[in-house]
Amino acid sequence: MKNETGNKVKLGIFITAGSVLLLVAIYFIGARQHLFDRTIIITGVFKDASGLMVGNNVRFLGINIGTIEGISIMTDSTVRVDMQIEEDIKKFIKTDSKAIISSEGLMGNKAISLTPGDSGTVIKDGDSIATIKPADMDMIMAKLNKTVDNASLITGDMAVITKNIRNGKGSVGKLFSDTVFADNLDQTLVNLKYGMKGFSDNMEAAKHSVLLKGAYKRMKKEERQEKKEEKKEKKEEKKEEKKEEKENKEEGK
Repeated sequence: MKNETGNKVKLGIFITAGSVLLLVAIYFIGARQHLFDRTIIITGVFKDASGLMVGNNVRFLGINIGTIEGISIMTDSTVRVDMQIEEDIKKFIKTDSKAIISSEGLMGNKAISLTPGDSGTVIKDGDSIATIKPADMDMIMAKLNKTVDNASLITGDMAVITKNIRNGKGSVGKLFSDTVFADNLDQTLVNLKYGMKGFSDNMEAAKHSVLLKGAYKRMKKEERQEKKEEKKEKKEEKKEEKKEEKENKEEGK
């Protein structure tokens, strides 16, 4: 008799605990799906659902305010998404707010983010809002893969060039590894330096040459004459300025 009573007590405890867990689970699921909140339905039309699923979150300013209630194909190029959001939040969402498909984290589930609007009109139950075309992640990843491939090719080419330089191949490799080539380059630079010095000496000697001395003097004389004319022009300009100032003062009187 005692064993039967103990079994019944255990069974009652098990059933009670199971019922409590079931109620808690129903509560959390209902809270997540906003089953116990007063909600409204708004819609948005997208050209591509981009992996959205019924039950995904609807967010506003980074906060979950609802879920996706339904997704339906309207035409061969448009998809209608019904969003269930909390009624208390609708006062912050205006008729010119926009919806965009985003991701919850880098590799998370898709969600819809609502942007704030500027108009003073608040959305109502059953309203439709404008949408923004999301970035095509497949295209971005394709471009990223192409960039990585190009970087790999460039890295490989640089490795080959570095190896050739280390082995003394090519002009740059010879410059670093061939001492004869380097010495010849140094000698060429020295010869060029002496050649420029010789040219300067020849020009200085030409100034004192009997044949070119007269031409050199004429050139210097012309330079002095040009400087005198410039000074004379500046003086004339100053005189004109003073004359104009004087006339302006007299007219003012």
